Amino acid sequence: MFDAAPSPGPNRSPLPLAQPPVNGVPTPRPPVEARERRAAPDRPGPRRDAFFDNAKYLAIVLVAVGHAWEPLKDGSRLLESVYTVVYTFHMPAFIIVSGFFSRHFDMRPHRLKRLITGVAVPYVLFETAYTLFRNLVNGSHADISLLDPWYLTWFLVALFVWRLTTPLWQLVRHPLPLAIGIAMLASVSPDIGDDLDLRRVLQFLPYFVLGLCLRPEHFALVRRRARIASVPVFAAALAIGWWAVPRMNTGWFAHSESAQELGAPWWCGPVMTLALMGCSLLLTACFFAWVPSRTTWFTPLGAGTLYGYLLHGFLMKSGDYRGWFEHPWLHRPPGVVLVTVLAATAVTVLCTGPVRRVFRFAVEPRMEWAFRQDAAEQARSRNRRGQRQQRGQRQRQRESVGV
Repeated sequence: MFDAAPSPGPNRSPLPLAQPPVNGVPTPRPPVEARERRAAPDRPGPRRDAFFDNAKYLAIVLVAVGHAWEPLKDGSRLLESVYTVVYTFHMPAFIIVSGFFSRHFDMRPHRLKRLITGVAVPYVLFETAYTLFRNLVNGSHADISLLDPWYLTWFLVALFVWRLTTPLWQLVRHPLPLAIGIAMLASVSPDIGDDLDLRRVLQFLPYFVLGLCLRPEHFALVRRRARIASVPVFAAALAIGWWAVPRMNTGWFAHSESAQELGAPWWCGPVMTLALMGCSLLLTACFFAWVPSRTTWFTPLGAGTLYGYLLHGFLMKSGDYRGWFEHPWLHRPPGVVLVTVLAATAVTVLCTGPVRRVFRFAVEPRMEWAFRQDAAEQARSRNRRGQRQQRGQRQRQRESVGV
């Protein structure tokens, strides 16, 4: 969902031809990084894939809208059925994309640093901030507990665990069946407890592992084959959601409790895990089929979805604590539409560049001071400084001759 690294494939620069032999001795090809720099010396970096940025933005809008619907859905069967359909696929879609961009994670120092600064540190900061915010606005006296994720921060814990175990999933022969088996066991294990929201981490694990197994051509296949079929699929999902509202506990979609805690026999846990995963993957494929692959006005916002995810919770909880959602007018169709538009607008603003610059210290802290540099990283830093100095010298030379 988050850390969407630039995708290889159609955006990669072609490799230069091998150098001709000198005195009959073949000239070795330069390293890959050097070849790429030679092919595009002035390129600031690899291009982002517009499809994945679009998917991330649309998914975070659905997350915010779903949170805004939660206090309004009681008493409205139509809204609760739409809420159920959205909750079936919006987090699985986010998690699949997160897994897809975690395929290259290993235990190299620079990747571990990114994991710490981009996931672990924001979790500590926002878990603390949410608790203090709740105490300040709600007048409560809750203790800060880093072992009990609150509201939105569970995803950071999950992403940390999933990404840290990525080398393991890439090592085993059949990672997806193994992850599904773990999720099924977690659905019947009430003794796991609430520490680090581990039950939810394990039950959502198959979607992350699936993302690790996917390739760009799989997303292209979905966009090419499933777009027309997605219309009747979503229509059928809404009809089933309407039917299921009075017959099904929506707590199943949160994947945060066991079958016994939801008042069902233990065997319902594995059955519902498989059934919900089938429904989630079907609707997620339909969602991806309608995500545009071209650059749109909201494509740049896909790089800031973590900001929108973590910050919109303060707005939602403010409305909850202040009683904004209790106004009867908001529970009518015009009020629901207004709340939907406001939630989508708010999370869009929170993904923009100015907001990201203000809160980068908490969401993407640099923290060079906290880590030691190895020899290779020091050499890269010297090379970058040397390149900047050379560009500055060339610029000054051009200015001196009036170019």
